[in-house]
This record gives sequence, C-alpha cells and structure tokens, in this order.
Amino acid sequence: MAALAPVPAHREPGDRGRLRIADRVYARIAARAAREALADAWHGRTARGGPPRVSVGGPAHPGAPITVRVSVDLPFPSDLATLGRAVRDRITADTRTLTGTRVAEVVVVIEHLLPEPTR
Repeated sequence: MAALAPVPAHREPGDRGRLRIADRVYARIAARAAREALADAWHGRTARGGPPRVSVGGPAHPGAPITVRVSVDLPFPSDLATLGRAVRDRITADTRTLTGTRVAEVVVVIEHLLPEPTR
C-alpha cells in the first residue's frame, strides 16, 4: 500500500492556486445588473427595449480592474442621465460584490430611445 503525502496544515493564499473569471461571466453579471437597474423605468410600458449588449475588457493580470461597455435601449421620455448612472452604479456594485473584482470604467451607450406607442 502506498503512503500518502502529508497535507500542510496551512498554506498562504498565493500558494493555493489562482482563480480566473472568464469575461463572459463578467458580461452576464453586467447584463443582469443593467436589466435590474432599468426595471422600474420600463414598468407599466407596453414598448420594451431589447436586452443589454455587453462587452468586457478583461484584466491584463489577475487582480487588475476590468472595463465594461454596455449598450441599452431606454424609454422615451425619461431622465437619460439618471438611468445611465443607475446602470453604471449597479454594474460596478454587483461585479464587486459577486466577484471581488474592481471595475475601472463602465461605458453606457444608449442605442435606442423607445417612445410609448400612440393608441
């Protein structure tokens, strides 16, 4: 019977391995955060915007901040600056909370303004 190697009682965090989060994971977190940030703006409207489109600039090295670009459709009329800030803040907070990764920048691009259809 072969002897098992002893397991060290405590290893430093850097000696235990690495965690790499794929860009697509950051993109899914950002898309969900954007949808949630805009949910109240779309509430009660018959016209709806499409899903947010997200791209992520991954970190150059582990622990480096990421950059997120999100394209959204917004209801018209609405306070575009406030909605853009809400999207940016929610993406930044959710990414930090769920992954521990800092977000260097969130670029919010308003692709379309959708007015309520006339009846």
